[in-house]
Amino acid sequence: MKKIKYFYNTHTLRYEKFVTPFRVRLLRLFGFLSALAVSSIIIIYLYNRFFPKPGDLESRRQYAVLKENYDLLQGKIKTMEKDLGALEKRDNEVYRSIFEANPLPDSARAKLIEKQKEFDKISSIDEDILGKDIAAQLNNLNARIAYQLKSYNEIEKLIKNQDVKMASMPAIQPVSNKQLNRVASGFGLRIDPVYGTPKMHKGLDFSAPQGTPIYATGDGVIKLAGATEGGYGNHVIINHGYGYETLYGHMVRVKARTGQKVKRGEVIGWVGSTGKSTGPHCHYEVHINGQAVDPVYFFYNDLNAEEYDRLLKIAATGSARSFD
Repeated sequence: MKKIKYFYNTHTLRYEKFVTPFRVRLLRLFGFLSALAVSSIIIIYLYNRFFPKPGDLESRRQYAVLKENYDLLQGKIKTMEKDLGALEKRDNEVYRSIFEANPLPDSARAKLIEKQKEFDKISSIDEDILGKDIAAQLNNLNARIAYQLKSYNEIEKLIKNQDVKMASMPAIQPVSNKQLNRVASGFGLRIDPVYGTPKMHKGLDFSAPQGTPIYATGDGVIKLAGATEGGYGNHVIINHGYGYETLYGHMVRVKARTGQKVKRGEVIGWVGSTGKSTGPHCHYEVHINGQAVDPVYFFYNDLNAEEYDRLLKIAATGSARSFD
């Protein structure tokens, strides 16, 4: 049974029935509904926070496992990058320098040598950002490792060819010089015997009687044999490979022929005074990658330490005037 409320009206001096205005009842209803909605949201949040659904629990567990695996992989990738960086540094600074090979530029190492479709295949396994990130890093590492293996294969070939290289390098004097008295003019600025002016002398002059044999100072292939312009007269150029070439000038007669393979110590011609020359001698040059270097540093195969030291002093204090 509905309970009826009354109030005392001071104006009419009588008790009257209490009637709640519609506006007040509407406001009360709205307040109740608002409180109910806020309470429901809070309850739902607290429930989901402290009593998650089984699916949410599984998702959180998978995310935690994924993050743990990702952190583990990142650690391994950093370790691999560090180790690979050390190998690349050793490759450039040790292995390649031993065999006088040019170091590999970083740009070549960083270049992805794998086809792009291989990367697309890996990254399409999982569209997740973490998966793509790991795939990209692993693809880059695989490319660097493949390039490094290629470099080591090249070094292995250099090792196998080292005996061939040592035989090819110029390592003896071009004429017999047991008494060490035939070096007449050394490498460097010398007075030109014809013009009387200082001029760069790019080789050594070995004075010897005409007809003295001239020997190949290392294995190689005859690049040029005969007379050409330039003042060398009858001369021979040998390509020894590995960037080395030698020149033998002013021969009275050339024995070797262009394209012929020669061995160290093989006679390639005889001393003369052809071309721009003031007397019988052998003008001898050594070039490395096209640059003339002092030949005196390449006589280590037919001299002992004492003889080599003597020859260095002779070459340094020789005549200030060259024979050519």
